[in-house]
Amino acid sequence: MQFTPAELHGAYVIELERHVDERGFFARSFCETEFAAHGLPTHFPQCNLSRNDKRGTLRGMHYEAGPSRESKLVRCSRGTIQDVIVDLRPESPTRFRWASFELSDESGRALFIPPGFGHGFLTLTDAVDVFYHMGDTYRPGSARGFRFDDPYFGIRWAAAPSVISERDATYPDFDPSAPL
Repeated sequence: MQFTPAELHGAYVIELERHVDERGFFARSFCETEFAAHGLPTHFPQCNLSRNDKRGTLRGMHYEAGPSRESKLVRCSRGTIQDVIVDLRPESPTRFRWASFELSDESGRALFIPPGFGHGFLTLTDAVDVFYHMGDTYRPGSARGFRFDDPYFGIRWAAAPSVISERDATYPDFDPSAPL
């Protein structure tokens, strides 16, 4: 695997190292030793699969409050997404900046997202599966969010969303002075 630091402090793009032959390819998608060598978590107590039928489906922007801030290792295993992260950590040199990454089944690229980030994605194709490892178990009472089009961040999405949950569409504007 190849680990490339993203422009937001603590986030990494992780590329597969493919071993190709007449059958196709083989690649490790996780290695405890390599993750530890990069200072990344090696324990993921929960894994999730998000299936999205339609192009233009937006999920986000989500984050966790309090002590259960989750890290995530996100990979698009079918189709293509625009994955967006926002650094919300008070101590971070990249606080309140956002970054966008294209993840697809074709590239096999994954994104490691540290705790304390907002996260969301937009499907760029029909029939998309997003598989992600979670650094903590989900705690509904810690779930928070802000609107995908919040003017405070000015995220540039690849397209206007056509499918979005009522919850995600009606999140309030982000309050930078509110405790996380």
